Amino acid sequence: MKRLLSLATFSTILLAAGAVAAPAKSAAPPAIDPNAVAALKRMSATLAGAKTLTYRAESVVEVPAATGQFLTLFSSGNVALERPNKLRASFGGEAPRFDFFYDGETVTAYAPGTKVYSKSKAPATIDEMLAGLRAETGIRFASAPLLASDPYAIIARDLTSAVVVGPATVNGVECAHLAFRAPGVNWEIWVETSARTLPRRLAVTFTDEPGLPRTLVEFSRWSIDPWFGVGSFSFTPPADAKEIPFNSVLESADRR
Repeated sequence: MKRLLSLATFSTILLAAGAVAAPAKSAAPPAIDPNAVAALKRMSATLAGAKTLTYRAESVVEVPAATGQFLTLFSSGNVALERPNKLRASFGGEAPRFDFFYDGETVTAYAPGTKVYSKSKAPATIDEMLAGLRAETGIRFASAPLLASDPYAIIARDLTSAVVVGPATVNGVECAHLAFRAPGVNWEIWVETSARTLPRRLAVTFTDEPGLPRTLVEFSRWSIDPWFGVGSFSFTPPADAKEIPFNSVLESADRR
């Protein structure tokens, strides 16, 4: 994942004895605010400490169109994870509709609307699988870094700026609004201020891509350490489903 945002600061002009004093020389705020980093570490520890988890994600993604403009697509999905090697997700909305399965041995993408699927051998851990998923299959999870065994090690890499924007409320949940920058990307994250310290919103702007495309994800329905039955992350194709290459599955899914 690429990373994230800075705030401008201004000097204040002090008035003294009816005269205008020289601008105060206050120390510049640190480029990396330790409070922002500490909040990020707490959130990462919560996610990394969960042996299993589920959540719902509502996404807004900007994608380039043939006309040269960006189109705004709205989608939603449900994600389930079991460490170290199981992941399941289903997506719908304006983005391509498809289901995704990873059982520690294979990854499978299935387009239920057209009943086509693709299966490929996969590495033995979620971390290894996610690292090569987009390059090999064309599938991209905006929240993928949050699913890693050590989210902080990924999302804090190469930070050039980290600030606490301030308190905020996301869908009724009190959060800390944090902003970060790294080469090629600005990103913001809204983290619960409760003991759970779970992410509630993520905004990413890709500053090294034409048009500065932006992605926004809102998280809800978090469940930490839920129970999953045997076979919850396995895919059994319907009798009338057809196996095709991965890229073709995504193209087919778009024809919902």
